[in-house]
Amino acid sequence: MSIAFLKDERKQLIIKQINLHTRVNLTDLANALNVSEDTIRRDINDLSDEGKLIKIRGGAMSKAYHHSSQIQETYAHTNKKIIAEKTATLLRDGMLILMGGGTTIREFIKLIPADLRATFITVNPLTAVELLDKPNLEIIMIGGQISRYSQMSVGGEVYQRLSELRVDLCIMGTNAIDAKEGLSDSDWETVQAKKAMIRAAQKVAVLCISEKMNSVMRMKIADLEQVDYLITELPADSPQLAPYQGGKTIVL
Repeated sequence: MSIAFLKDERKQLIIKQINLHTRVNLTDLANALNVSEDTIRRDINDLSDEGKLIKIRGGAMSKAYHHSSQIQETYAHTNKKIIAEKTATLLRDGMLILMGGGTTIREFIKLIPADLRATFITVNPLTAVELLDKPNLEIIMIGGQISRYSQMSVGGEVYQRLSELRVDLCIMGTNAIDAKEGLSDSDWETVQAKKAMIRAAQKVAVLCISEKMNSVMRMKIADLEQVDYLITELPADSPQLAPYQGGKTIVL
């Protein structure tokens, strides 16, 4: 039985989904709320006018993902700081690291030690700029067409450049993760870029607040067994993480 939501309820649910997944497209929201895409588009226009989100082509994006965002706009900020602290323990001098973008990645960058000597490669322009604050890092930006959905460089040339890499560690966020279905997203270009990043790495670390666990989006990126480290804000022995334990993946 379908559930009909009032306009204010729809808006609250839209904000919840965007805060949780950073970006959401019209089709997914329309299906989740059982209304037309035109209805969702009007709701997004209203929320944009109210300054609560950023419109992008085909959907909307959290204000926290924008380059001008402030800390107080970051959803689950405390949990993301915990994840960042755990991720920092993986760093070693001399590493070659491939990194994506997002609000959790942003918290991680703040915790990179100033004296760390390593090379960071990224397909995310905002990540590249934020890494400039670390004086001893070598920073390489793989450029190309920028996706408005993911704010990543995408396209055949980018995937070719990534295919030529063999990095020590890939650090990325995810919009959805499930113990059986693995990592997924709803944007084709983002999925292809993340697949290429995973193939380029000896080890892969996925940063994910626990609210994103047990969720599946339309397009698969990778199986869980392709992830070496799953890093959440929860203690490693949390019952919520039990389905993700026992395989190749180390849960931190």
